[in-house]
Amino acid sequence: MHIESPIKRRKSSRIYVGDVPVGGGAPIAVQSMTNTRTTDVEATVAQIKALEKVGADIVRISVPTMDAAEAFKEIRQLTDMALVADIHFDYRIALKVAEYGVNCLRINPGNIGNEQRIRSVVDAARDKNIPIRIGVNGGSLERDLQEKYGEPTPAALVESAMRHVDILDRLNFDQFKVSVKASDVFLAVDSYRQLAKKIDQPLHLGITEAGGARAGSVKSAVGLGMLLSEGIGDTLRISLAADPVEEIKVGFDILKSLRIRSRGVNFIACPTCSRQEFDVIGTVNELEQRLEDVVIPMDVSVIGCVVNGPGEAEVSHIGVAGGNKRSAYYDDGKRQKERFTNDDLIDQLEAKIRAKAAMLDTANRIDISQK
Repeated sequence: MHIESPIKRRKSSRIYVGDVPVGGGAPIAVQSMTNTRTTDVEATVAQIKALEKVGADIVRISVPTMDAAEAFKEIRQLTDMALVADIHFDYRIALKVAEYGVNCLRINPGNIGNEQRIRSVVDAARDKNIPIRIGVNGGSLERDLQEKYGEPTPAALVESAMRHVDILDRLNFDQFKVSVKASDVFLAVDSYRQLAKKIDQPLHLGITEAGGARAGSVKSAVGLGMLLSEGIGDTLRISLAADPVEEIKVGFDILKSLRIRSRGVNFIACPTCSRQEFDVIGTVNELEQRLEDVVIPMDVSVIGCVVNGPGEAEVSHIGVAGGNKRSAYYDDGKRQKERFTNDDLIDQLEAKIRAKAAMLDTANRIDISQK
């Protein structure tokens, strides 16, 4: 049923964002960022819970002011999610959220002031076992690097990253991860490739400002797919001008497609043609919405005719192959005597998928308990 990924991941050190391991061979963590006003505690917590529901491992929150830091204190008390605070320029905000229980600080050490201020933030992070993410972005390079290179280049992004890495090295702090994001796919990919050869720390992947839901998903899949297929990357964020929930879904879909990490139902569905015996598109769309709460990895094939239907069903946990008024039903690759009526196919499939998920979950728990 399940083909192992042939990808050999880059070796990296491991850090922990709360209880979430990042790097060192840990599952690639999928994260997003809230887009509510952080000072609107109710709205921000609601968005965190929505992200948690679809499988987010980590959520980042922008904390631009002291008022936002005080709001973060309330947010921290209302969720157990691993939280990253996104901070620029004001080191005092970093110290405050560290006090309030943040799980990771997203800063660039070089833009929060002099050496003494940087040291105070690093000391707080060390004292409270909080990792740091160095986040370099092609759109906000240091002025001298812009002048030196003329435009964002892989060398410019990597030089910027290494400046910040060197600061943490001087302060004997190794609990950090790094990102070198850009909105251009090739710029981002080449930057990560170069950086991966220079440091052992975990890498946070992303194509920044990728675009709207459709174009941004495609751009992210292409760029991150290139890196992930080479074994580069320990956590990722899909940056879309869309509901953050979609970022988590796309992130898991990318990992699923590479057989790196599976969560929930992987639908194998035909693009449809005049041979289809039922509404494949409507069936799959409805099932995806209904089954968002299912977290057990499983393959479900929904094929509208008998040309490819049996073949796909034979390598799926559950499959249907469209027939006239009734469709063939497969369980663990074996055709069953039971057939589904096409008029209520969605309800019948949902019931079978949920039953199969429960069975797989039970089997997995027994297997773990016996190890």
